[in-house]
Amino acid sequence: MPLTLAFARERADGECRTALVPETAKKFAALGARLRMEQSAGAQSHFLDSDYSDVDFVPGLPEAYSGAGLILRVAPPSPEEIAAMPEGSVLIGLLKPFESRERLAALNARRITAFPLELLPRISRAQSMDALSSQGACSGYQCGLIAAARCTKFFPMLTTAAGTIRPARVLVIGAGVAGLQAIATCKRLGAMVEAYDVRAAAREQIESLGAKFVDTGVSADGAGGYARELTAEEKAAQAEKLAKAVALADVVIATAAIPGKRAPVIITNDMVGRMKYGAIIVDMAAESGGNCALTQPGEHVVANDVNIHGPLNLPSRMPTHASELYAKNLFNFLSPWIKDGELAIDWADEVVAGTLLCRNGATVHASVKQILGDA
Repeated sequence: MPLTLAFARERADGECRTALVPETAKKFAALGARLRMEQSAGAQSHFLDSDYSDVDFVPGLPEAYSGAGLILRVAPPSPEEIAAMPEGSVLIGLLKPFESRERLAALNARRITAFPLELLPRISRAQSMDALSSQGACSGYQCGLIAAARCTKFFPMLTTAAGTIRPARVLVIGAGVAGLQAIATCKRLGAMVEAYDVRAAAREQIESLGAKFVDTGVSADGAGGYARELTAEEKAAQAEKLAKAVALADVVIATAAIPGKRAPVIITNDMVGRMKYGAIIVDMAAESGGNCALTQPGEHVVANDVNIHGPLNLPSRMPTHASELYAKNLFNFLSPWIKDGELAIDWADEVVAGTLLCRNGATVHASVKQILGDA
């Protein structure tokens, strides 16, 4: 019997993305898999049921998940959604593996084999599967747009009959995929952009986009392409030199994050107090606590006449392209293991082993076990 891939409508508040788009539906069907999707599951991403071929549509989530061997999602499942999953099925998605011990215990209780794409190894072969990068690009782009829309100044330099308008000054903190996209977006909009990252290798990438690198003398290159956490002394040295750049900026976009940990606080109360009247902070790291000490996740607050935005789930603001990118990540991760319509996973494969969270009722990922324990 062919493998059945199940897709339900995302039910998390504000989630508009979908894990299956018409293009990847055709590709999965070509591998011999059966596709079952809840009616209108793609509607919030602006994909109609009629856009999909080779998909069986069912009226609700229980019907979508019933008897499915493999479930693909965007957001982590709720307890009710986990209860609807067939025991022993395989789950793939952005599952926030470090967030909830209770969710992990519920997955293990149903012997769900779970692959959170956040755990994907940062190796060359896995780049096409990297959902954090694809969705990070969406987030960085959105941060640039939010900053431009909220800024009280033109981003580009303008020469008018009334005189010349100087360009807005933007500082981007963090030069991962999201930060680089924020830099590129602000540059395209004409702003004067500076950027900072604790990883020395980021300097070349920042300058290649036409931005100026803010050198604080602190480097924190870490394993797997991520930044390591700084020591107290390094944070103090970083803050001293970064504070000047923050004070000069009209807009600060903060994107620094550490997987599985609270976002580092980079913009202190004192730095906010030294910023320009009416300046803006867009804190992309709000979901993990924020890079600004005053950020309130999901809120817009004003402190010392500085506007601080803590937007959540930025990719969902552009769900069509975000879904297309994400669905391709899922297909690229899964397609090597679908052969003649059946699932044949190589458990020894580096990508599989590195992404696997739980199997046969037990948590197997070392980092998650260290943080959450044996849920």
